[in-house]
Amino acid sequence: MPLEYPLVRLRPTPRLSTGVTELANDEIRTLAPSVFADTAHARTSDRYAFLPTIEVVDRMRDDGWAVVMAAQQKIRNESREGFQKHILRFRRRDQLGHTAEFFTDVVLVNSHDRSCAYQLHAGIFRLVCGNGMIVADSTFARVSIKHLHFDPDEVIEASAKVVSSVPALENRIAQFRDTPLSDGERTAFAEAALLTRYESLEKAPVRPDKVLAPRRYGDGDPSLWHTLNVVQENLIRGGLRDPRKRKPDGKRFPKTRAVQAIDADVKLNKALWHLAEAMQVQKASFVPSSVN
Repeated sequence: MPLEYPLVRLRPTPRLSTGVTELANDEIRTLAPSVFADTAHARTSDRYAFLPTIEVVDRMRDDGWAVVMAAQQKIRNESREGFQKHILRFRRRDQLGHTAEFFTDVVLVNSHDRSCAYQLHAGIFRLVCGNGMIVADSTFARVSIKHLHFDPDEVIEASAKVVSSVPALENRIAQFRDTPLSDGERTAFAEAALLTRYESLEKAPVRPDKVLAPRRYGDGDPSLWHTLNVVQENLIRGGLRDPRKRKPDGKRFPKTRAVQAIDADVKLNKALWHLAEAMQVQKASFVPSSVN
């Protein structure tokens, strides 16, 4: 049976850090207190093997990783406070302070209320926008470890598996860079992206051209890589308004909302990466007909 909790409204919890420098424990505690839970939620079963996330963090640190971003789920159930789903982004410590367009990180998702297993994903953090992309499972498989008698070394081994996919991931990014898109293809990509976020194009608050509008100089390049980044940032950050878009009753749509929930963030990021992969494969397989 599903767990039942009393519903209460809690004050907002800080969600994100800058993703540039290493976070100390007191900073992580401010952003995601549930990382430091010292027991599992009371509703977990006897088979649930509790391992505090902070122990995994310490083990990752010993292996040369640094926490650079932290967040936790906003909840309405007071009894879950301190046990809810949280997300951490790890980067190799020797990469901190270096200048690069993007870094490949390990993303860890966990909870202490049995709402999810330990999950590890490959992630791309692009410094110019601060919205870390997470790579689709179809290309770089997610590693999931159930809460059944495991130790931190299993997470370290799983992180090594994720890291081993980095060369292939970087090769895919190079392919995205080398894939130019026509105006029609960029519009098609934006339409597909909107459909991953909204029920239909008619119910989407903005038209495709709005999510294709770059927020900074240099992102207007029509490559698949830049198109993916622009669309991803616009959908994740929200704040878009389309004066020309109206509801059936004639009223204007409100501004688009930022993606706040951890699950929604991961799902949208992976869906957008999958769309980019599908378009790149389609473009690569297209052979123009010969002209006589």
